[in-house]
Order: sequence, then structure tokens, then C-alpha cells
Amino acid sequence: MLVVLLACVPGLAAVLALLLCAQGVERSVAEEERPVAARPVGAHQAARPEIVPRSAWLDADARRAQPPPRYDDKVVAVFVHHTDSPNGYDCADTPRIIRYLYAGQTGSRDWDDIGYNFLVDRCGTIYEGRAGGVDRAVTGAHTQGFNHRTAGIAALGTFTAGVPVPKAMTDAIAAIAAWKLGLSETDPRSTVPLTSSNSLSRYSRGTTADLPAIAGHNEGYMTTCPGAALSARLPDIRETAARLQGRH
Repeated sequence: MLVVLLACVPGLAAVLALLLCAQGVERSVAEEERPVAARPVGAHQAARPEIVPRSAWLDADARRAQPPPRYDDKVVAVFVHHTDSPNGYDCADTPRIIRYLYAGQTGSRDWDDIGYNFLVDRCGTIYEGRAGGVDRAVTGAHTQGFNHRTAGIAALGTFTAGVPVPKAMTDAIAAIAAWKLGLSETDPRSTVPLTSSNSLSRYSRGTTADLPAIAGHNEGYMTTCPGAALSARLPDIRETAARLQGRH
């Protein structure tokens, strides 16, 4: 099984963060405003938000050889994470921060790729993470035991209790979740059955658990991620995603 760490801190703290944050992740697999696309055809499908491609943060010099992507048949849930890294960054510096995450994971730790399918910065910009195509059900490496039929969305920063969570960030998380879940006609407010592939998760291997369609990482694994402050925003994120799917 593939194992990828949860997060890392850019700069000199990267190595320490990689060692601390690798626990519990399975290797399997305009900044403030975004244009509103027309609603696609479909009962409850949300418009695809603007997504910055991998090429914006990963160039030929930084890219490492990796195996082909793995795919599932569909995405029925998303797990929300925080990267446990500094919050006071300039959003123009986000590509460099993601590149540090990638370099730490594929370099000193020798992982195959960044684990998250998407990353969102504090200005609400959404970045493509793991390779394989944003439109496809790419098997990520973000939540121990529950990487299949899910997508990982990482909020850049640390969102422990009392830390403000930018509205632009939560709106962007809701937008990407609404779009990905809409492709499988999944209500963001629902619970879905997910089968654990790893006994190191909260559930023994082979156990099917009913988890929120938009879940915090701590609902699948014993961790405080995505932080108390961001966890407290998940109900609002679910409601916003449902509205974007036309369910209100």
C-alpha cells in the first residue's frame, strides 16, 4: 500500500513537519473572487470552479518520476484537511508552498506524489494537487483507510481552536466539494458508506462505516486534523455545497 504524509511546513521546518505529519496517511493511491460558470446539465450537479493546474506550481526541474495514477469509479465523499503550516503567507506565494509540500513528500520521504487531490489557499484559490486529472476519480493518499472513492481537499494553514478560517477558503472548499460530489449525485449533507482498506484507520480493514459526504480527516483517522476551527465550519461548508448543487 502507498503511504503519503498528511502535511508539511515550508522552509527550514519542513523536515521536522514531514516526520511528525506522516503519521496516519496512507499511500495508495483574481484571488478573492472567482468567476461563476453556468450550471451544468444534471439534477444536482454544481458548476466546476476555477482550478489552477499542477503546471503552475510544478515545473520540469522540480518534477520527479512517478508511477501512473490510480482511479476509482467515482467520488462519493471528500475529506477536509489542514496542512499544519503557517497562516500568514502571501497568496502569490502559494505555488512555492505547494512545491515545498511536494518536494518534501517526494524527496526526503520518497513518496510517489503529493497526497491531496486539491489544495486551497486563504484567498480561496483552488490548486490541482495529485496527478491524474481533476475531472477523474483519482485515488488520493490523504486519509488512512479511506482513499478510495474519496477526494482529499487540503486547506493551506493551521486551523486549531480559535484560529480564524477565511470565508474565501471555506467557500472554495464548498465549491470543489459540490462539483466533485455532484458528479456522483451525492448530497453534501448526507452520509455515505465507505469501506476501510486499512486497520490503522478508525475502522478495521473491511469494515463499512457511514461517514459524512464532507468529512474532516479526524472522522476517518485518529487525528486532530483539520483542526477544531475548520472542523467547526464543516456544517456551513456542507450547506453551501448543497446550495451550489441546487438542493435549496
